[in-house]
Amino acid sequence: MTPSIREQYNQAFTPERYEAFLHDLQNIHPGAIEFRVAETPVFVPRDFRDKLLAACESIVDTIVSPGFKEMTEKAIPDHLRVPNEDEHTDFIAFDFGICEDGNGGYEPQLIEMQGFPSLFAYEILLDDVVHRHFDMPEGYSSYLPPYDKSSYIQLLKDTILGNHSPEHVILLELFPHQQKTRIDFYCTKDYLGIEPVCLTELIKEGKELFYLRDGVKTQVHRIYNRIIFDDLAQQSEEVQEKGKLLFEPLDVEWAPHPSWFYRISKYTLPFIKHAYVPPTYFLDQLTEWPSDLENYVLKPLFSFAGQGVVIDVTPADLEAVKDPANWILQKKVKYADVVITPDEPAKAEIRLFYFWKKGADRPVAANNLARLSKGKMIGVRYNKDKEWVGGTLCLFES
Repeated sequence: MTPSIREQYNQAFTPERYEAFLHDLQNIHPGAIEFRVAETPVFVPRDFRDKLLAACESIVDTIVSPGFKEMTEKAIPDHLRVPNEDEHTDFIAFDFGICEDGNGGYEPQLIEMQGFPSLFAYEILLDDVVHRHFDMPEGYSSYLPPYDKSSYIQLLKDTILGNHSPEHVILLELFPHQQKTRIDFYCTKDYLGIEPVCLTELIKEGKELFYLRDGVKTQVHRIYNRIIFDDLAQQSEEVQEKGKLLFEPLDVEWAPHPSWFYRISKYTLPFIKHAYVPPTYFLDQLTEWPSDLENYVLKPLFSFAGQGVVIDVTPADLEAVKDPANWILQKKVKYADVVITPDEPAKAEIRLFYFWKKGADRPVAANNLARLSKGKMIGVRYNKDKEWVGGTLCLFES
């Protein structure tokens, strides 16, 4: 997106530097990175960064409005209501595609958002290793003002740990050491000192939870929650039975509370009106289908990792939906071929990380990740046997 910087980076790039970079990155926690790491960051000029932030702040205005919880009450499936919901989420992740604006330039378009954690800790490591192996331009940073590495780690501690010491906070997931995102769990432990703990390892006594830390039974005061209930529903009966404890009144704090996964999600999109948010409709509220269905994408409200999405929508697809209240129809966006690579250009998606400390009026932007794609969609299955694709980060002009 910054042509002179892109040209300099590409000219200096060699396969040998990339292999050395990968070796260094993967050597921190051997075997923990299963996804493809792209050959380049995305260099984002200040004006585009400001467009991203303006869109996010407009959406945040809706999220902090007094009626937001009432507006999103139906987002939470009745059988998945967890006690002790707090006043606001601790995290929001906003996903934007870099798109053509119709005037020869670029604009962000919101793809999704989630009141749920992302690769918050891994991106610290990635930024460090990128800078060790490649020449990065002056005046560009992966951290958003006023944050740098040190203040960002402190923000993570404040938001995830709250007022508790690390031994009483756990990162809770289903079989964390088998997850493709486990590199982030290990980095979280490196920077914050909290253990990744499997749901099956929890010990419940009355309303209190415990886990074994170095063989010592230790009480859990706060849960950094990484469990997605859709994933839990795919587990064995034994694991699902264990998961029922999450729906009981417990003497624990949540970061974030599971309800925010649903409140700030695809469900929220129809309520947002902004130039950088594609028009989105609840399927059950449409009295007739758009005449240009080829310009829309059909998405289930309750799924994750892109499952169930229909890209090339037909009337038959819409008529086949048995529960239209749980689906949205969203205007397609046209990703720009924005990142010049040695063969074909790549499309890019940017995820901004927002953090909301207790007592703060609103969340703040602090960091990011990016994904490069040369396929029809962003994702591994659309980019097999391609290079200069995969996970990376943005460097924003200060």
